[in-house]
Amino acid sequence: MSASTTTPTVLTARALLLDMDGTIVNSDAVVERCWRRWAERHGLDPEAALKVVHGRQGYATMAVLLPERPMEQNHADNKVMLAEETADTDGVVPVGGAGAFMAAIAGLPHALVTSADAALARARMTAAGLPMPEVRITAESVGASKPDPEGFLKGAAELGFAPADCVVFEDSEAGIAAGLAAGMRVVGVGPRAGAHGPTVHVPDLTHLTVTADPSGTLRLEFAG
Repeated sequence: MSASTTTPTVLTARALLLDMDGTIVNSDAVVERCWRRWAERHGLDPEAALKVVHGRQGYATMAVLLPERPMEQNHADNKVMLAEETADTDGVVPVGGAGAFMAAIAGLPHALVTSADAALARARMTAAGLPMPEVRITAESVGASKPDPEGFLKGAAELGFAPADCVVFEDSEAGIAAGLAAGMRVVGVGPRAGAHGPTVHVPDLTHLTVTADPSGTLRLEFAG
């Protein structure tokens, strides 16, 4: 990320809302294995499927890819997919800088807001060696998948902060859209994020530092 007049190099906030997959945990290997198998079983192009899978709950991805299929079938398939993904942690690793980032925010207001269910979130955070945030908004917590802003709005409410006081960390088109729709600023993390209009884009989490002043204001500083 290069500094410019249009890209802030410092953001201030009161709370942070963190996506999981692609943002703090690199689970691309598992996601691609499971969704390639699913796409092939349904006669779909795996590459096309992988373009829409990131950030959404599984049933919502299936609805995009098989728009004529009854939604109850998507929900049934999604349960199978979640079980497959939870059992497969081969290649799940932290995103660069995630360990230091999570340590830096350990005592600060933050929440996990993920399209994974609780079991999958715990499996992947454990496999990546990252601490599970105390406040978690998982698939069971919401009625609508990202890009709907419901999850981020619930995360802010649970932490007790207004949307405008929160900064979202996201990697996917659906997630970035959800954060912006919630009225929040969004830090886009990783190679997928830059094309989707985040407030700031960083290659990984080594490119920022988080500090808090005595008033509780969080200061996010971004390096090139």
